[in-house]
Amino acid sequence: MSLERCVLNLKNKEYACTFEIAMDLIGGKWKPIIIWHLGSKGTKRFSELKKLIPKITQKKMLTQQLRELESDKLIIRKVYPQVPPKVEYSLAELGESLMPILRMMCNWGEVYYEKNR
Repeated sequence: MSLERCVLNLKNKEYACTFEIAMDLIGGKWKPIIIWHLGSKGTKRFSELKKLIPKITQKKMLTQQLRELESDKLIIRKVYPQVPPKVEYSLAELGESLMPILRMMCNWGEVYYEKNR
């Protein structure tokens, strides 16, 4: 069954194709970068992610993107019951499945950089 010409309904949204679903989940400037860092560097706390992605605004964008990735089951947020609170982020199984794609994109970026610097 080809899904390219169907109207797909997921999470109260309509999509024209499965590629549109993928782009909704991981598209944008920050989500692939967050997934990349968690996949290549392992579990990180909020402050560690902020240091790895210095151009992202802390309160608004990083928090929003992490919440969306968690809601979409791409990352896992683990809260430790202590004072001050400790929260760690890691990739969920679905997030891990994106790493081969992101590695290919990283390799492509390296080739592009070498040819155009």
